[in-house]
Amino acid sequence: MLSSKRNVALACALSGLAGFVDGIGFLHLGGLFVSFMSGNSTRLGVSIAEMDWSAVREAIGLIVVFVAGAGCGSAIVLGGGDSRRSWLLLAEAALLAVAALCATFGFQGVAVSLLAFAMGLENSVFQMQGTGGLGLTYVTGALVKVGQLIAAAFAGGPRWAWLPNLVLWAALVAGSVAGAFAYRRMGLDATWFAAAIALLLAAVSVAMPRRTAA
Repeated sequence: MLSSKRNVALACALSGLAGFVDGIGFLHLGGLFVSFMSGNSTRLGVSIAEMDWSAVREAIGLIVVFVAGAGCGSAIVLGGGDSRRSWLLLAEAALLAVAALCATFGFQGVAVSLLAFAMGLENSVFQMQGTGGLGLTYVTGALVKVGQLIAAAFAGGPRWAWLPNLVLWAALVAGSVAGAFAYRRMGLDATWFAAAIALLLAAVSVAMPRRTAA
């Protein structure tokens, strides 16, 4: 799924976008995430043990909305090609724009739910028929692959096969730094930047095949 430089670039850009959105969500929610459901699952378990039922409901709500977004994203892209990917990115941009609009008018709970839904949706960008796709909003798997592929390189495998996964991780970290800075200055209104980035990536996804064909 990351067999071309174009796909690597798009995956890194989307991972950076996810980091940006998650940085915003993490600061706004005080320790929960809108894209990293492993973290929310750990928080859910700890909250159950502490009998903090408000935190339990919040974590479960985010997980459910994220899963619903992943399901809708899968429904959009399955059986299609690059055109479906472009539609998915347009849908993500629209969701992020509506989230920003909700934040502007004070509907912060709705805005956060839309952020989690959009992040679930994003993970289907590189989904293919019969596969679960490439995770773009979490990078534990990418870091595992970095270690495995470095070991494979020492054993005589491809020397730099681990590098795209490391760049994917770095993109998410850089995005979260930018998202945290933006949230400190603008609050949830920083989501407008995320919507603009998603729209730009959708436009690039539409334009790229035309350039190739020309």
